[in-house]
Amino acid sequence: MAGLWFEDFTQGMVIDHAITRTITEADNMFFCALTYNSQPLHIDHHFAEGTEFGRPLVNSLFTLGAMIGMSVKETTLGTTIANLGMSDVAFPAPVFHGDTLRIQTTVESARESGSRPDAGIVNFRHEARNQDGVLVASCRRAAFMHKRPVA
Repeated sequence: MAGLWFEDFTQGMVIDHAITRTITEADNMFFCALTYNSQPLHIDHHFAEGTEFGRPLVNSLFTLGAMIGMSVKETTLGTTIANLGMSDVAFPAPVFHGDTLRIQTTVESARESGSRPDAGIVNFRHEARNQDGVLVASCRRAAFMHKRPVA
């Protein structure tokens, strides 16, 4: 399924995304390096062993990016104008190396743009769960979406 047009979204619509992803240590280390995040809880096994988690945590911003990215193909691929923002970002449980994420998106609302007759705003709620069904991340995202082109 490619991205959907504004008119395709209805309030309450739920999308269980087909793509799942196992997060590796290399993913986490590379992301931390790219973003200059030197938090030892993410990159130092010996440090992390001394924490309540006992092992490194996956960087939460990687988790957020993966959650939204894994939703793109079935929501906004080729049909979005821009992301307007993310809010209510939460990480209720940690993500560890080897966890597999599964994403679900709920359309919370959709309204026509007041300034552009060819566009609308869709508000999504994304949720990421690990292989055990534990909620590990969630956020709300507002997307500025194209309407279906007039033939």
